[in-house]
Amino acid sequence: MKPNLNFSPQLLAIVLLAGFLFLLSGCKKENTPPAQPKVTWQYIETYDLQKLNHILNVELEEFLTGSTMQASDFQGQFAVPAYPVKLYRVTYPTVVPELGKSTVASGLVAIPDNGLDSMPLISYQHGTVVVRSACPSNPDSSMETKLMIAQFASQGYIVIGADMIGLGVSDQPHADFVRLSAEQACIDMLSAAGQVLKEQKIRQGPLFLHGWSQGGWATMTFLRRLEAMNISVTAASTACAAADFFALMDRWINNPQPGDSPALPAVVANCLFAYEYYNGLTGLPSSAIRPEYFQASNDLYGWKMDIITFLTQTTINVSELLRPEFMATGNTGSAPFWQVLEQAQAYRWRCQAPLRMYYGEADVIIPVYLSTLPAAYQNQLGCNTIAISAGAIADHSSTYVYSLIHVKPWFDELLNK
Repeated sequence: MKPNLNFSPQLLAIVLLAGFLFLLSGCKKENTPPAQPKVTWQYIETYDLQKLNHILNVELEEFLTGSTMQASDFQGQFAVPAYPVKLYRVTYPTVVPELGKSTVASGLVAIPDNGLDSMPLISYQHGTVVVRSACPSNPDSSMETKLMIAQFASQGYIVIGADMIGLGVSDQPHADFVRLSAEQACIDMLSAAGQVLKEQKIRQGPLFLHGWSQGGWATMTFLRRLEAMNISVTAASTACAAADFFALMDRWINNPQPGDSPALPAVVANCLFAYEYYNGLTGLPSSAIRPEYFQASNDLYGWKMDIITFLTQTTINVSELLRPEFMATGNTGSAPFWQVLEQAQAYRWRCQAPLRMYYGEADVIIPVYLSTLPAAYQNQLGCNTIAISAGAIADHSSTYVYSLIHVKPWFDELLNK
């Protein structure tokens, strides 16, 4: 007997609709986007009081090796550590604004072990590093970060620090002096730290900022971004901030001085490669760097060569690293490279937060004029910004130490108002 294949129109419609829905559900499942990265964190260790005191004494002496000042010049000026500090490595999603690309970054959250459920928070922006892992999320490899922990976290301030794009867990090239990426990494790190504190049942109190060298520049552009977002900053400070990177680079390239730091060619080389990748300036490094130094510069930027080897294989003078025709473009500043540098300035806005900018009169990286220029500009606008000298013999490193000692009482004072 043959089966009866005569379906009613109603039944046929139901069967067809069910099949369509089944296929649709399958297609939808295949096209579901992958889960987005979440904020994660892991406990690193606790710096006890013995470790914190060791940082402020023995390790400080090592940090200042070769500096114009020694640890003995700052003896007894740091706050005596009061609390152990718990350290957490944080991984968080962020984006590269210049490329419109999602990525993952890392940073540090250092929490005083004092039993309080509310504490002020300082976002620290680190200086230029020559080893990829020497960043806040690896504090034992970052002496500047350890000094922040010892001076502030041991006194009851939560200290956070973004590693910045290209450092720590990041799989991107180093975003050296890349403005929008620096801002975004700091903004998203602040948000990620909030999640860590919420999990710890700790409320964030007043927000402060501090940064050294390239981190001083990052602090300034981060502060501008926060104020544009109407996020209140109680106060900010910098040490040796490269706030006008256009003028600074122009001076290094076109007006070298006998006392300039031998590390400047490495900074310039890394910036050229970073701007090629992040700012779309294709061919910039090869058009700017002399052919005999190009491969070493490329290896330095790719973390395949250390800075000492780089300087032995290249030069300690920026003017000898670069092609004469490229340096000549700095005369008018009209070439694309200089236009990007101009956009990287971090002081031409009307700052709302109180700001103190520390500088060293013996700094061979950031000239005094460029250290004091941002404060003078802000003062013309009626802002509460002060440039403070760390002394006639203070160089790049000792100015940072001086800033830590002197900015903390000011932050404390603002907390008590």
